[in-house]
Formats: sequence, structure tokens, C-alpha cells
Amino acid sequence: MPHYDLVIIGTGSGNSILGPEFADLRTAIVEKGVFGGTCLNVGCIPTKMFVYAADVAATPAGSSRFGVDEELTAVRWPDIRDRIFGRIDPIAEGGAEYRENHEDNRNVDVYRGEGRFTGMKELRVSFPDGRPDEVVTADRFVLAAGGRPVIPDVPGLAETGYYTSDTIMRLDALPERIVILGGGYIAAEFAHVFASFGVAVTMVNRSGALLRQEDADVSARFTELASQRFDVRLERKTVRARRTDNGVALDLEGPQGAETVEADLILVATGRKPNSDLLDVAATGVATTERGHVVVDDYQQTSVEGIYALGDISSPLELKHVANHEARVVQHNLAHPDDRIKADHRFVPHAVFTSPQVASVGLTEAQATERGLSFVVSKQDYAGIAYGWAMEDTTGFAKLLADPATGQLLGAHIIGPQASTVIQPLIQAMSFGLDARSMARGQYWIHPAMPELVENALLNLPLD
Repeated sequence: MPHYDLVIIGTGSGNSILGPEFADLRTAIVEKGVFGGTCLNVGCIPTKMFVYAADVAATPAGSSRFGVDEELTAVRWPDIRDRIFGRIDPIAEGGAEYRENHEDNRNVDVYRGEGRFTGMKELRVSFPDGRPDEVVTADRFVLAAGGRPVIPDVPGLAETGYYTSDTIMRLDALPERIVILGGGYIAAEFAHVFASFGVAVTMVNRSGALLRQEDADVSARFTELASQRFDVRLERKTVRARRTDNGVALDLEGPQGAETVEADLILVATGRKPNSDLLDVAATGVATTERGHVVVDDYQQTSVEGIYALGDISSPLELKHVANHEARVVQHNLAHPDDRIKADHRFVPHAVFTSPQVASVGLTEAQATERGLSFVVSKQDYAGIAYGWAMEDTTGFAKLLADPATGQLLGAHIIGPQASTVIQPLIQAMSFGLDARSMARGQYWIHPAMPELVENALLNLPLD
């Protein structure tokens, strides 16, 4: 039974922990899938590369507004797919090759199998090639095993067949019709991708709004715009899935009664869940929340001393930039146990790369109200700035919440072109305590650039 100083489970952000400071330790990495984790292989990076191609494909549809008549002549799905994974797959393979064979990793053992705890700091690894299981122990563990798609309990779904975000990007050919179960960020991004490539998209959602975790005004605007572009079915219960002569069908119950949606394939995008159950973390004494996330303290340590966790397995935020931050914290705390640092989750931004883009940081209006905070609100439309005129944007806006006494920003929410980029100055202001007055008046804002959206939203805040 091999014993290690440190075992890391998962090769997403967890793979970045092993630096020179751990070279003299006996360490191991356990990975049941492809090196690189969710973001590299099935998440943020490939999806955004698909989104960029989708944005290009969608350009001709709106070009006539600018006096430019364009036409989309073809979408070569295999070329799009292969350009993306032709870049990503070698990175994943290179990561594995580096850990397994490079001189830098002479004290690192790589276990290409699925780990499951069988006792206190005792992990059994099962291998896909049928080799006998191995049991390893360690003084310290890092749990960085990520998460996986949630599959709803829909009668007939398994028999009918479906795709998830883990599999949909490897399709051999574009379908003519797709039905997407879900109304969150994964559903919204893939709806944009497939619709831009000429696929007829139907979105089926249990609630009455899309992107309902966003600020209510943003969610309402996106739902309105998505309904103009896709066949959006809200407040629907999926009764069953079945195969038809021409593809697949979902039988639904909605406000108007029973209905059926037919398509060539089903994409399930109803959320993700942490892999703590697959690891059976309870067997090593690690506590989890009701949703299955591993409980960690400010130092990213679990309820068991010497076992740390990071990323989607422990963070309900489930964002790569959060996992990277937590990996740096864990790396420091493992290397400097007497001088540990805390993770900072105060101002965590996120973005949805659909069309229009959505970006957010801080509190929504509902959350601020729930907490009983005093706040003021301002909104600025893209249509009210010169670059918005250039883009003919009539639907996007920025919404800010601030403390009326101090001017400190409490939340920022943007829906519109390049929202993921335009929001960055607001993230910076919140992170470094820059108040809205100082931010608006204490610097130049390039005219007539898109950041004027932020400048005007700041100036519109009714502060004391």
C-alpha cells in the first residue's frame, strides 16, 4: 500500500498545485478522465471557441441595419469542431505526458483511474483497463475532482438517448432541430451556438424565466430576447421522453395543458453537481452540504485536518477563475502550514457567453433587499451612448446598485455586447474599494468607447 506525502485528486486547477516547492515530497495525482479538467475539455474554453464561431455566423443576420448586405453561405461543423479540439486535445495529452514522464515530476506518481475513499485518508483507485485496484494512503489530500451534469428524472430519457455539455460538442454533424432541457447559462450558450449555425432551437424550462439566477431585470430582458429567437417553452414539466420515426420527442405539461416537442436530439442542460459522492468523501470523514459540495473553511481545508478541497467539488459558484484562485490558496497553505492565507470570495464575477452577453458581480437587487441593505439603483442603456448608436443596440443595459451614503458599489449587472469585458472596471472598483463618485470623475473615459456605458451608469446613481 503506497503512502504519499500528498495526493491530488483531479487534474483541472488541482494540477497546477505541484510546483518546485513540492519536488522533494512523494506525491501522486489521481485522474479518472482526461487531463485538464472540465474547463479545458468540456467547459469554458471549447464552449467559448464555439460561441465565437457562432457570433461570426450570426453577423449577416443583422448586417442590413448598417447598410451592409451579407449572406451566410455555409457552416462547416466538422471544421469548426476540429479547429477547436485540434487545439485542446493536444494540450490535455501534453499535460498527462508532462506529469507522467518529465524529469520535473520524478517524485510524482500518476494514477489514471477512479478514486474512492475506503477509510480515513485511504483511497482505492480502480482502473479502466481492468488492472487490479490499488489502495493508497497519504498525510494530505487535495480534492479537486470537479463536477458533472445533472440528469433529471424524466421517464424514458435514458432509453431515448440524450447529450450533455460533456458530449454535445463532439457531434459528427449538425442536427436540423434540437431541444434543450434547461434555462440556465449552459442552455443559453448552446442555444445561441446552434441557432447561429442554422439549427431550429427549442428551450424547455421548468420556471417562468431564463437565467433566473441573474438580476430580475436582466433575466426578464434575456427571456424576452431569447423568446424572439428560439422556441421558448416556460413553466413546462417534462412528462416523458420517447423516440419517434424522425428523431426524439418530449411530452410536456404547461399552462395550456399537454403538448409535444419534436427534434433530432435532446441536450440536457439542467445544471451540474459535485463529484463528492463518486469519491465517497464521507468515508474519510469529510462533510458535505445538502447539495453535495464539500464543506471548506476560509483556508480551503475540509472538516478533516490535512484534506483540502477546491473548485467545483466544494464551490457552489462553479467557476474556473474561482477554482484557480482556490488552487493558489491551497498551494500556499500546503507549502506554508504555519503561515496560511484565506481565500477571498467577496467579489466573484461571472459571465454568460450567449447573445446578448450577460455579466454580473456582487448583489442582485433581490439579494440586497433580502439582506435589508440600503441601496440606490441606476440603469444605463447601450442605446444612450455613442458606441451603442454605432452598434444599433436597443436592448442592452447596465444596472448598478450602490450604498447611498458611501457610494460603494454593491452589485453590477450588464446585458449587451461584450458585457464580459465591459464589466471589468466595476469588478476592479468593488475589489479595491473605489467608490462610484471617485470612479466616475477621477479618470478619463475614452469617447466614444463602450466603457462610457459604465461611466454614465455611475453618474446616474442618485448618491447623497
